[in-house]
Amino acid sequence: MKNKLKLSYIILVAAALWFIMFSPWTKTHVNFWLTMAISGVILIALSIISGNYFWKNIRFNWRDLFIGLASAGFMWVVFWIGNFCATHLFHFAAPQVSAIYGLKSGSNLIMIALLLFFIIGPAEEIFWRGFVMERLSEKWGTWGGFIAATLIYSAIHIWAFNFILFMAALICGVFWGLLYKYNKNLFTVIISHALWDVMVFVIFPI
Repeated sequence: MKNKLKLSYIILVAAALWFIMFSPWTKTHVNFWLTMAISGVILIALSIISGNYFWKNIRFNWRDLFIGLASAGFMWVVFWIGNFCATHLFHFAAPQVSAIYGLKSGSNLIMIALLLFFIIGPAEEIFWRGFVMERLSEKWGTWGGFIAATLIYSAIHIWAFNFILFMAALICGVFWGLLYKYNKNLFTVIISHALWDVMVFVIFPI
């Protein structure tokens, strides 16, 4: 892998960045939203250095735009149902959901929405689906790459010690991973992820 950074090293960088954002020892020392946005830019830059020319997998068309918009709405419904069930079945669910929404505390909602839609959501898809999943699929096949990328994506959220957040990341990883696996257009998952982020955090909080 001459002139390329090893995937394992880049994933370790991602894990370190997620630790800074989510761990109880570090999260109070940073602005979550700005750190998340900066982390996304760093990971995209590292993936490009490693040969991820992601723009080749971004193709606009009306069909995929509709799929992206519709899938974002579908995911919001899935999470609304999941939240309803979890908070009625598990005593720890409501406080953990509140902790996730507590990340908005003290931040401007317009700034959060802009960062989510234009940087954070797109960056996560470009990196996790467009780079990590693609690279792992080259090694272990499409299903192996999908499963491994999804597990890694969800695992780096453990720093928050929040089971609901971990499960949310796992569900998102499965959904957008499958969407990208079968659609093969980063544009679709970027629209889906970015819009869902804004819906669930700003416009229609669960």
